[in-house]
Amino acid sequence: MKFVDEASIRVEAGRGGNGCVSFRREKYVPRGGPDGAAGGDGGNVYLRVDEGINTLADFRFRRRFKAANGRGGAGRDRTGASGDDLFIDVPKGTEIMDIDTEETLGDLTEAGQSLMVVRGGYGGRGNASFKSSVNRAPRQSTPGEPGETRRLKLSLKLLADVGLLGAPNAGKSTLTRTLSAARPKVADYPFTTLHPQLGVVEVGQDSSFVIADIPGLIEGAADGAGLGIQFLRHLERNRLLLHLVDAGGGAGATDPIEAIQTVTAELGRYSQRLVGLPRWLVINKIDLIAPQRRERALKDIVESFDWQGPAFAVSAVTGEGTTELCRAIERFLEPGD
Repeated sequence: MKFVDEASIRVEAGRGGNGCVSFRREKYVPRGGPDGAAGGDGGNVYLRVDEGINTLADFRFRRRFKAANGRGGAGRDRTGASGDDLFIDVPKGTEIMDIDTEETLGDLTEAGQSLMVVRGGYGGRGNASFKSSVNRAPRQSTPGEPGETRRLKLSLKLLADVGLLGAPNAGKSTLTRTLSAARPKVADYPFTTLHPQLGVVEVGQDSSFVIADIPGLIEGAADGAGLGIQFLRHLERNRLLLHLVDAGGGAGATDPIEAIQTVTAELGRYSQRLVGLPRWLVINKIDLIAPQRRERALKDIVESFDWQGPAFAVSAVTGEGTTELCRAIERFLEPGD
């Protein structure tokens, strides 16, 4: 299924039922008092997390949702039934924004979590509620109130422990395939990854973490160039970022230092929050470097960019160095173990 991470919908709460004007009519009670009841409240609309959904594709064709109206009141003090609430299932990690006010209404990140986005209208009053010592036979009632209406923008931000970023053809998808059971497309040309991929990495019998692979970043990405900028939001919730660099000079490779500088600059232009996340350098494709030249080549990359954080050398194709990388990630994510 095509990955869909944004959608716009219209939600309408139910209208409240009208109040009723009625008087008691019973044998031997010639002047029964008012007994018109209130209408029922309209249904509310909620967004609710469903862990069985992982995209917003369901909203490509259905974009309007309306809760049930409340029913009108009746005589004999019978209050109208309230309209049923409407629950709209969304994937975990959905952020909700009001399109008209640009207000962020909520962020659904937990299984079963729900958020009321529009409230149903209140039911109207029946004439029984207007009865008083000076108005014993009121003939007025009020109509039900209309429910709230909103246009919403839904944005999905994938929830992962570790996010992969880098220039096109840095080997992110290959590393994802090596570490997990995910099978993103791999080819020797740029932008083979067209949408984010998630994979579960099993480190040990009782230990695992989720990894996210997004399309590669190029210069000008913050201005809309390329594909990766569309999906950088998916890295904002990650606990750790792995910055992959092609050190082997493979197909489509750029200078490693230039690649690091370009991606780092685009991250800063997009969000300082991303820049502030822990980021490790992962120098990939060491299998393409002669064994006797590897140590010197890797040291040159780290020193040339003056990289201050942890750095690892791996080969996503052969698996060399990936075990050490996964163990380091496990220690970072679960420092108490």
